[in-house]
Amino acid sequence: MKNIYFDNAATTQMLPEVIEVMSESMLLNYGNPSSVHQVGRKAKVAVEKARKNIANHFNVSAKELVFTSGGTEANNLVLKNAVTNLGVKRIITTKIEHHAVLDVVEYLGSSFDVEVNYLNLNDLGEIDLKELEAKLSNNEVKTLVSLMFVNNEIGNILPVKEVSYLCNKYEAIFHSDAVQAIGHFNIDLKEVPIDFLVASAHKFHGPKGVGFLCYNNKYIIKPMLMGGGQERGVRSSTENVHAIIGMEKALDVSLGGLKEDNKHISIIKKYLINKLVESFKGVLFNGLSSQENKSTGTIVNVRFPLKDERLLFKLDLFGICASAGSACQSGGNKKSHVLKEILKEDDVNFTSIRFSFSKFSTTAEVDFFLQEILKITKPLNESF
Repeated sequence: MKNIYFDNAATTQMLPEVIEVMSESMLLNYGNPSSVHQVGRKAKVAVEKARKNIANHFNVSAKELVFTSGGTEANNLVLKNAVTNLGVKRIITTKIEHHAVLDVVEYLGSSFDVEVNYLNLNDLGEIDLKELEAKLSNNEVKTLVSLMFVNNEIGNILPVKEVSYLCNKYEAIFHSDAVQAIGHFNIDLKEVPIDFLVASAHKFHGPKGVGFLCYNNKYIIKPMLMGGGQERGVRSSTENVHAIIGMEKALDVSLGGLKEDNKHISIIKKYLINKLVESFKGVLFNGLSSQENKSTGTIVNVRFPLKDERLLFKLDLFGICASAGSACQSGGNKKSHVLKEILKEDDVNFTSIRFSFSKFSTTAEVDFFLQEILKITKPLNESF
């Protein structure tokens, strides 16, 4: 059976180069980076070299980068510090953020003296910059703005330059979950100042269980995890040396081949969109995912002109892997919280599937998918 993997927004396959450097590290860097002897120091050097190299990609200093277990931990670290340590009394966000942000914001709003403001969205999932500015202009209280760089379900790209400008103008803290952006865009944090930028390695062909936080060092971050004082006291726990080295390699490769890879991925996405439009009368695309300059090339969210809650399961029987939305929320056959927020109720009931691509995706895989989905959906498609 073929294995067609169109779920790269959930996770990506590790690059062979990443596996190679991690395997080598497992043999050579077995020391604890906190140990003072030569074996420990060797591991420490490897971690700090990786830190400096990763930081250079974002034009920040090494001391402004903290290694975490991934995006969820980094988002928690930022949001909880904002309220308990940095004096934030108001959080501005949207209801289509990843649950690693939404759930934390809801908790903070119910447990602390902090106001939560949700920005309005249009039916494409776009924020209104004028509304954001109006809220920020009322800057009587310390405010944090938390907005995703790229939405993980509909692929919308946030106008980060404009948001960053407004946050700077009104002295608000800007936090962005950039898990779907890092490794797919060049991000210069001197050019576009984002106070807290979150990444996860497994979204750009690195290992799972490791990520990082880039943060403006004018803010003092206190640890959520205590008991060791690693990561300059920001994050206790022995560093995951091999995964950090793998992440460094994955980012080097991803950014090194960015132009070529993005061109290839864009071709795959356009090819799928065109073929779907040809094959399905009334097919639609959620959010901005079909608009080249406003969405990431890696994601397209398709609303089929049919209602079949088992469509993903049927595709899986043919070896075709895709998703209905965030992998973290895929259990229990739940409707996407993103689509429920931006679509009319009846439109949500139509079958929507997120397809997400990588440099390993091919047009031949798209052709196979179309061949099989047309077989599966022919009776349903004819009834709409």
